[in-house]
Amino acid sequence: MLKCDALDPLVTPFIDGELPVADRRAVEDHLFACAPCHSRIAAEQAVRDLIRAQRAALCTRPAPDALHARCAELTRRPASDEDGRPHVAPSHLAPSYRAGARWPTRLAPYALAASLVLGVGGAFLYQATDRSARLLAAELTADHLKCFAMNSALGTHQAPAAVERSMASTFDWRMHLPDDPASAGLELVGARPCLYAEGKIAHIMYRHDGHPVSLFMLPKTARAEELIEVLGHEASIWCVNNRTFVLVSREPRRVVQRMASFVQASMR
Repeated sequence: MLKCDALDPLVTPFIDGELPVADRRAVEDHLFACAPCHSRIAAEQAVRDLIRAQRAALCTRPAPDALHARCAELTRRPASDEDGRPHVAPSHLAPSYRAGARWPTRLAPYALAASLVLGVGGAFLYQATDRSARLLAAELTADHLKCFAMNSALGTHQAPAAVERSMASTFDWRMHLPDDPASAGLELVGARPCLYAEGKIAHIMYRHDGHPVSLFMLPKTARAEELIEVLGHEASIWCVNNRTFVLVSREPRRVVQRMASFVQASMR
């Protein structure tokens, strides 16, 4: 089984589909057993999907100076880990992924991905997701992974009344959470606003039998009802009163459908 450090030089060729079969299987086995690395790969895949989907438009628009400066800063950093050791792929991997396969730092891929999102974000990203439900689902899945990673690090938890007050004050959404979420195997974690386009969307976080579940609310938007598989997750999309809801989870499709139906029926 690969260790987390050994995954670093394999991320890009894995996402690009360029790894030899044996190495790809080794990465997949690791991702199946390691939730943090799976989250990292999913987030970077979301960025890659966004760039590929908008390749033509990006080629006609120069990157902003701030993005150029950020990328240049990352490439100048030494190729070493937090303890100063250089990143080197394990010896059993293909030579093309051992030679020169180094990362600036463990955090550099995340920083670079964030810079790319900012560089193609804002109104441009909104226009893209407005046309593509799959791209919208990919973006929200990346937010789902990011917010749960942050929550795990901070250990925050909110009571239902606090979440309801937050939704009312931030979004003028006077909602009431389900009275008995435990009946559907759900446990409330908390809520936070997430950036989307030029404003914010609501993000309510649950766990279903211990597994992360996100419910997003996009105000003043109307989407067709869909169920989309993206980045190893299922995203259930529906609309009520000019608000679009997206429930995201890595659970099986039938479980996601059941959770979405429960939320639709019980959230007031």
